Amino acid sequence: QVQLVESGGGLVQAGDSLRLSCAASERTFRNNVMAWFRQAPGKEREFVAGKAWSIGIAYYADSVKGRFTISADNAKDTVYLQMNSLKPEDTAVYYCAAGWQPGARAPRQYDAWGQGTQVTVSS
Repeated sequence: QVQLVESGGGLVQAGDSLRLSCAASERTFRNNVMAWFRQAPGKEREFVAGKAWSIGIAYYADSVKGRFTISADNAKDTVYLQMNSLKPEDTAVYYCAAGWQPGARAPRQYDAWGQGTQVTVSS
């Protein structure tokens, strides 16, 4: 099973940018759907962004559309989440996930997860 390791989280101010990285243990994401989820304290894990690399289609949660971008570096087997114009409500633990269903937005549709990285946005 693919192993995923996130990095890049931290404490930033509202309006700042941050880039999260997700390193995969093997070149799996070219045939997989790779996604980012987040979970704030006391809330359910929610979908943020995903991309089906085999068909080149990215999709985003409405709350981040236009601010966040999912991308990848094939040579480094790494998926990124570029987060711009951050808001306090973006504060959460961000998780990278791998699955097989293009367009999937439910956590149960993904079968590999990273350990998460904390993003905190102060007002």
